[in-house]
Amino acid sequence: MQYLAHIAADGREQTVQAHLEGTAVLAAQFARPFGAEGQAELAGLAHDLGKYSAAFQRRLQGGPKVDHSTAGAVECWKCKQPFAAFAVAGHHGGLPDGGGKTDREEAPTLFGRMKRKLEPYNSWSGEVALPAPPLPAFSLRDPAAGMFFTRMLYSCLVDADFLDTEAFMAGQPRAQDCGASMDALWDKLRRYIAGWFPPKGELNRQRCAILERCMAQGEQREPGLFTLTVPTGGGKTVASLAFALAHARTKGLRRVIYVVPYTSIIEQTAKTFRDILGEENVLEHHSNVQYDLETEADPKTIRLIQATENWDRPVVVTTAVQFFESLYASRPSQCRKLHNIAGSAVVFDEAQMLPLPYLRPCVHAIAQLVEHYRVSAVLCTATQPALDPVFRAFLPGRPPVELCPAEVCDQDVFRRVRFQRAGRLTWDALAQRLNGHRQALCVVNARKSAKEVFDRLEGDGCFHLSTLMYPAHRQAQLEEIRQRLRDGLACRVVSTSLIEAGVDVDFPAVYREEAGLDSVLQAAGRCNREGKRPAGESAVTVFQGEGKPPKLFATAIEVGRMVMARQADLSSREAVHDYFHELLELKGQHAQDSSGILPLIRSEPFPFRKTAEKFHLIDSPTRTVYIPAGAGAELVERLRAGERNRSLFRRLGRYGVSVYENHFQALEQAGDLELLEDGSAVLSNPTLYDGHTGLSLEAEEGKAWIL
Repeated sequence: MQYLAHIAADGREQTVQAHLEGTAVLAAQFARPFGAEGQAELAGLAHDLGKYSAAFQRRLQGGPKVDHSTAGAVECWKCKQPFAAFAVAGHHGGLPDGGGKTDREEAPTLFGRMKRKLEPYNSWSGEVALPAPPLPAFSLRDPAAGMFFTRMLYSCLVDADFLDTEAFMAGQPRAQDCGASMDALWDKLRRYIAGWFPPKGELNRQRCAILERCMAQGEQREPGLFTLTVPTGGGKTVASLAFALAHARTKGLRRVIYVVPYTSIIEQTAKTFRDILGEENVLEHHSNVQYDLETEADPKTIRLIQATENWDRPVVVTTAVQFFESLYASRPSQCRKLHNIAGSAVVFDEAQMLPLPYLRPCVHAIAQLVEHYRVSAVLCTATQPALDPVFRAFLPGRPPVELCPAEVCDQDVFRRVRFQRAGRLTWDALAQRLNGHRQALCVVNARKSAKEVFDRLEGDGCFHLSTLMYPAHRQAQLEEIRQRLRDGLACRVVSTSLIEAGVDVDFPAVYREEAGLDSVLQAAGRCNREGKRPAGESAVTVFQGEGKPPKLFATAIEVGRMVMARQADLSSREAVHDYFHELLELKGQHAQDSSGILPLIRSEPFPFRKTAEKFHLIDSPTRTVYIPAGAGAELVERLRAGERNRSLFRRLGRYGVSVYENHFQALEQAGDLELLEDGSAVLSNPTLYDGHTGLSLEAEEGKAWIL
């Protein structure tokens, strides 16, 4: 009897043996960068052994669904191959929790599934020989390392399974155009920076010194853990890319992955890289990216869309949420790309913004990638956090190497502002100061505060920025702000902290409500950014606003006050180190893993699903409200008509506002929301969305307080 794995729409048939062997070859190829070819081959050969059952063959003819994943997991378990067993068990439904030996057969855990009564599938042994590869020693010593390895192995399997199935169904494999080589990308970068030399002026001379140092270090250093501490205005983005490309081409790394903290700045970074390297070589992957496979017919665009599934591009720009949540995920769609992180140069831009409640799990993941998966990790920032003690716990004996030590550049050249304290200011007093400037930026801690101050501004050229505005609206506002700044027109902006991390704007004066020192310095980076004015004429004013600070920021604000009181130069490396050291000491280890991710991993056998449920970098209970404005109106109509697909929701994300539960409930109770069948919410009262400040904090007949 011939056992089939798939039947194509045109009647072509793929045997189980052919599918297993094809998947095994691809999986082994994907695992080669981290030396797990044997494990991946085993998982590939075992994953569909359950398709050798008569019940599955009936399924192909329209019969009832059959569990075909557990059989291969059972065979791997018999061979004492637990990592492959987990990967095979989860290749469709997601990695299961390990559970315990007392679990009953109906339990969804791996132990429970090992007890299930399965349809006979014994015919596999006549066609398939399962190898017995050695288990990686490091994965046996530490449960967290074992879970990490299993996810990487799982990634190889699910990507290989999908690609082999896709190739059979389509009648041909995907096009092998995966972008330019590292040598070709290096040449593109060299052409881009050629006009920078010889540098004109002292500021450009210092930027070029940083750039040349990064390129030299990229060629000289072996893969490992690095820091790159570059002053604001020092050309950090291009310098870090130059290091990564030089490092990848000389050390045989496969790709560059750039991890950015917020979607609000990722588009700017991706655009810079596309300008340098070419659009076809840069994959931009985050929740707001707009790719539509149904309407985009251009072959290059189609290949970029496909690359979002497994990151098969030479340069990937993504968010910290996408990167780290994938590394702790259990679902196939999230884990599929993980194997392509191995053998890469990974740059963590604005590394000081790694969220404190998940700091230790994030550092653990970086350490695993560096230690076992030939990843070079670069913590890149103008305000380097004091993370050495955390990394020492996970990478003992491998301290990070600073790529740009203090002696490389003259810090004074980059000193473009002076700091001053204003004490407590009422919103009226603050607005009066802002109204006295032709161009000024004010950054406050809360969305409610931003609206309070904005409402007090006078005259032309006043702007508000907060996450109460949908992303497309904010982007349009930012473009107008930049144009007015370039043209020398009146431009007074009140914003929440979203403007601080890497947003390219240049104001002659900045006001910053008290915050952590890192936030104050980030805000200062928006003042005299291009160095066109003397530092003495470019003031960053730190003030205490009305009311109590949000609880979320209270500790950082208190530590910031202490450090600002004892450090004369707030922008010095000593001040920044002092601040982060004090903050981490005060918070303690528990606050660095407040969800208990690492203790959970060490207390239960491979709790994949429980870990995935706990690990959410953005852990605020928010709901999305779609605003039917501009192009969003047509997208909302498609939603109302019943259309549901990933492409539509990605586009709708550009017109969504995230609100806390109490705000959502107030809007709903006032009748200001239209709730669709799938739970999506559309703003039905257009008067509640203001063209200047976005979604109102108060429903028509209710009160909603929100940070």
